[in-house]
Amino acid sequence: MSDVVLYDYWRSSASYRVRIALNLLPVDYRIVPINLLEGAHKKSEYLALNPQGLVPTLVIDGRTLTQSLAIIEYLAELRPECGLLPSDIAGRQNVRALAYSIAMDIHPICNMHVVAHLTTMTDKADARENWMKHFITDGLRKLEAMIGKFDGDFSFGDALTMADLCLVPQVYNARRWGVDMTDFRRIVDIDTKCAKLAAFQAAHPDNVRP
Repeated sequence: MSDVVLYDYWRSSASYRVRIALNLLPVDYRIVPINLLEGAHKKSEYLALNPQGLVPTLVIDGRTLTQSLAIIEYLAELRPECGLLPSDIAGRQNVRALAYSIAMDIHPICNMHVVAHLTTMTDKADARENWMKHFITDGLRKLEAMIGKFDGDFSFGDALTMADLCLVPQVYNARRWGVDMTDFRRIVDIDTKCAKLAAFQAAHPDNVRP
């Protein structure tokens, strides 16, 4: 049994990012499911691991790590040869900007607890769907323009980086909520390339659903 443990919700985009990173390195790990719909993240035993009550939490090297991008950067520094972060400072800034545009601008306002609160403020039946479509579409439009500044097969050049680990789960969410992807040609192309890679396939929510 692996000593590396990922506390994970199968449909969480933050957990999805970390699963991809672990698969790419590769790191042998086991998953402990945390069912957000059943409130497992609010239980005292989980809060003792992660006081925010969020997923993922990664236990590795005798440490308990939280926040998906902080976890990915830890893994990137463990295995710099994997290139999740470029070796040059300018490249790292560019990759972080792309990743943060998803993880800090799109994801937080489309998170489950935010949208759950929204539904308490309106009686409109389609409020949740419209909210998700609006903010995901707006965020992806801006991301498409950002990625358009760089050539290559992936978000930043011809090598996979942390930006791609954020992009793929966000595309999964976009499709789940019925976002029209027609205008996001570069994003769709990158997602298609990533979907052919074993590390991404193994991390897909359909393949880890309890």
